[in-house]
Amino acid sequence: MVSRVAPQLYSDADKVRRLIAEYVSIDAKQVTDEAHLTDDLGLDWLDQLELLVLIEDEFVGVEFFSTAHVEVVGDLIRQVEQRNAAPIRRSAA
Repeated sequence: MVSRVAPQLYSDADKVRRLIAEYVSIDAKQVTDEAHLTDDLGLDWLDQLELLVLIEDEFVGVEFFSTAHVEVVGDLIRQVEQRNAAPIRRSAA
């Protein structure tokens, strides 16, 4: 008898939380939507920039042009989910 286990699927939000947890070296359960990147997770501006690059690498098509609108984990998750929900535009050529 062969046991087949369905692959475990993670939501974009879970993937973002896991990336942040790995980057900060903490348990993913501590990475809540309300966690402030600086005050709660201790990330300075350079750490935040590096984290954004990691997220851009993981989620193709997600680009952060400014860190001004990113203060809490939920901000990152919303941007990733908005980009992934947007239709992909392809050229007619």
